[in-house]
Amino acid sequence: MAPAFGVLGPVTAWDEGGNAIALKGPRHRSVLARLIVARGRVVPVARLVDDLWTDPPADAVGAVRTFVAALRRALEPDRPPRAPALLLVTEGPGYALRTAPDAVDARRFEQTVADAATLPPKEAAVRLEEALGLWRGPAYAEFAEQPWARAESRRLAELRLHAVELRAEALVDLGPADRVAADLRAHAAEHPWRENAWRLLALALYRTGRQADALDVLRRARALLADDLGIDPGPALRALESDILRQSDCLGRTPDHPAGRVWEQVAAAYDRTVAPGARARLESTVGLLRNLALTGGSGLPAAREHRVAAVAAAEELGDAELTARVIGAYDVPAIWTRLDDPEQAAQVVAAAERTLAALPGEGRAADRARLLATIGLESRGTRSARAPQAARQAEEIARRLDDPALLAFALNASFMQCFDRTGLAPRRDGIGAELIALAARHGLSTYEILGHLVRLQARSALGDFTTADHHAAAADALAARHERPLVGVFTGWYAALRLDATGQAPMAEVAAAYRDAAALLDDAGMPGLAHGLPPLALLCLRLRHTLPLRFDEHTDWGPYGPWARPLLLLDHGRRTEARAALHATPEPPRDLLQEALWCLTARAALALGDRRTMARARAALTPAANELAGAGSGLLTLGPVSAYLDDLGAALRGTGHSAVADEPLGETRRRKGE
Repeated sequence: MAPAFGVLGPVTAWDEGGNAIALKGPRHRSVLARLIVARGRVVPVARLVDDLWTDPPADAVGAVRTFVAALRRALEPDRPPRAPALLLVTEGPGYALRTAPDAVDARRFEQTVADAATLPPKEAAVRLEEALGLWRGPAYAEFAEQPWARAESRRLAELRLHAVELRAEALVDLGPADRVAADLRAHAAEHPWRENAWRLLALALYRTGRQADALDVLRRARALLADDLGIDPGPALRALESDILRQSDCLGRTPDHPAGRVWEQVAAAYDRTVAPGARARLESTVGLLRNLALTGGSGLPAAREHRVAAVAAAEELGDAELTARVIGAYDVPAIWTRLDDPEQAAQVVAAAERTLAALPGEGRAADRARLLATIGLESRGTRSARAPQAARQAEEIARRLDDPALLAFALNASFMQCFDRTGLAPRRDGIGAELIALAARHGLSTYEILGHLVRLQARSALGDFTTADHHAAAADALAARHERPLVGVFTGWYAALRLDATGQAPMAEVAAAYRDAAALLDDAGMPGLAHGLPPLALLCLRLRHTLPLRFDEHTDWGPYGPWARPLLLLDHGRRTEARAALHATPEPPRDLLQEALWCLTARAALALGDRRTMARARAALTPAANELAGAGSGLLTLGPVSAYLDDLGAALRGTGHSAVADEPLGETRRRKGE
């Protein structure tokens, strides 16, 4: 069976078993990508030379032939010696790649999008979701800005946006439309010049009974187009606004559609039959809060606030078993290791401990496990000795009870307590793998998403971006199916990290990607993630490229200020103040960014010749020698930890110490030609 090729992301090839084929270096992948762009047509060797090099070497033609020979061996490993190639063929003055139409993911994607226009909405939505799942990143990712790939990459990107809108239109037609309104809002915000995105969003809102919101969307689109482009909305937007104002029958379901009526009728029946002070109402409230938290945005802080109130109300009733259920029912999966509201979390932990002590001595094992898991989760990022112990106990009980949902909750707590030192990405990868398998078997979609995000982080830390890409795509697909908009924040940041870590784009483009990712944090309801993260990502980027830092003095570094400050002071030549700031720098918290923060400390210590801090940083970072600093967060990176260990070792041995004492680590490396 012939290999398959992927260009909807980094250029790759797979054998018939779905395993990636080793394509050697970037020039080999460049030749392959150039031939795929040609769609079976011959590309002359002279054209390949021009496309591969700005300034071709003397034996460029020979080099191209070497690349082609290596590609042939990789793509047709069973071809007998001297037998003619069947896939990458020589023809006339050049080469051509002769593949079946469905062997390239981009062509399968194109065909599906074309077919979807003729299919019923339900089938179209399914087919388009599968097609969109083929995307692993920007088309021809590492070559997207090469002159020979630019037009094709942009054409495919445009086709992808069209497919997103086709799928949304099919889902809006199927109903209930509120399932796609959140995705459409994000899509319109990301691509504000696409009038069809605004049209679909307004239509989806109208069909969920939100007529005023639908009109507001159309008016915002009108203002944006007028202010930024100086044009009026097109006929489709104008017609939709008119139809909404008239509540025209042509819009399909009216605001009083069945989904809205069912919600109102059930809520009214609940209010009539369940007494306001009943215990059942408290437990039902926590279930609603759990779902509210999963929506993101303003729902997340609201859920946290009301959760504390619900726990307090349960404690006031003096029923430990009820309180345990109220606390334990809020099993919202957590991926970020810094708390959004430490004070609220401390209140929940204290209540959980009180409830554990008050529960009957025998029985209630599941309730105990949920309380223990809550303690493990809500104590994340701290140095509490109790938290990892609680997480282990919760996991032991869940395994003994053979309760899949309880085990998933406990594994989440174990993940949050898996940061007692650096270099633990492999352990977290194992937790993620178990979560995915467990959740997939038992229909626990939120934990299946969590498992993919955990593995995305862990594989990024280990530099395995091919596997991380798979988990990002899987998380996005599940998030779309189950309406989990917050997932896009993490996969959006991962896309920027990947662009950065793989060196496939100029720094300006990477910086723009990080700024786009930062916009995803607006109104996401996750201050523990958002506070200080955007400038930290840009700081790491500038350090890796050995550029002056030049941050505004009013930049809000959030919790990362102590680690950024010594380097910022050094950037301004204020060495005495930098030394004092370095001495005041605490040990990094036990979280997803501890390797990155230790590397920032190492940079400052090397530049200042602070041997004591160098030794501390080296001891802390040694277990992470095989990781990329910071990449385990899925957000940013400072490059290989091993490079920092090499510089620290050299400085502590006295070799090269005087140089690094007077200049940043990156500058030292650049001077050495590394």
